Amino acid sequence: MIIPEKISSLISDKTYQTDEIGMSQSSILIFDEKVLKIGTHSEESDNECRMMKYLYGKLPVPVIYAYETADGKSYLLMSKCEGRMACDDEYMHHPSVQCRMLADGLKKLWSIDISDSPSNMSLPCKLKQAEYNVLNGLVDLNNVEPDTFGEGGFKDQEDLLRWLYQNMPEEEPVLSHGDFCLPNVFGMKERVSGYIDLGKMGIADKWCDIALCYRSMSHNYSGRYHGRSYTDFDDLLLFRELGIEPDWEKIRYYILLDELF
Repeated sequence: MIIPEKISSLISDKTYQTDEIGMSQSSILIFDEKVLKIGTHSEESDNECRMMKYLYGKLPVPVIYAYETADGKSYLLMSKCEGRMACDDEYMHHPSVQCRMLADGLKKLWSIDISDSPSNMSLPCKLKQAEYNVLNGLVDLNNVEPDTFGEGGFKDQEDLLRWLYQNMPEEEPVLSHGDFCLPNVFGMKERVSGYIDLGKMGIADKWCDIALCYRSMSHNYSGRYHGRSYTDFDDLLLFRELGIEPDWEKIRYYILLDELF
């Protein structure tokens, strides 16, 4: 693997391990105090770097040591988050603590003034990207919910895309993580200590993050990712910690929208 000289000089002669958790298509190299993320250079990788700079000092996001692009690849060298992933066994065995930490993470995102946000991920923008993904064969049909397509579901991707355009909900704009899944949130006990994988971050409906967090919790507790299930999943616990009633229509909408990404 050829790494740009500037980044190589910052990690030379250091041992690392490869992160195998999460659904990222990037290669993640974890050093003692740094993390190197290597992926395809795209608007999403540029946005991740842009949002980290924008949120420095406002939220617990990694510090950027270097960001380089070369030969269609992006190389982001950043600080390592403190704490544990929200899908760590310590959290999975203590769902009340886990949900308090996740609620803290969501509330901190929502507290950010979005008037000068450099990234807009509102529904019109997301649907245009979803349409591009469908037209260019970029949807991973091997990683969708079992009932999304086929009998009782949508006929195909185009059918789902039409439904999404026809059923756009009213948005409650906040700073959205964009992929608020358990491996992308770090905590220390009941407080969030880090956010990672910020390429989809920007202004969006608050229910986007709630929906993807709810889906991620459901999958992690059912054993889809861990290979074993946990028995303490309460699908209302997160909402109680947030102090809101679940909007199941919006939750379903944003889970369906994410099927096209």
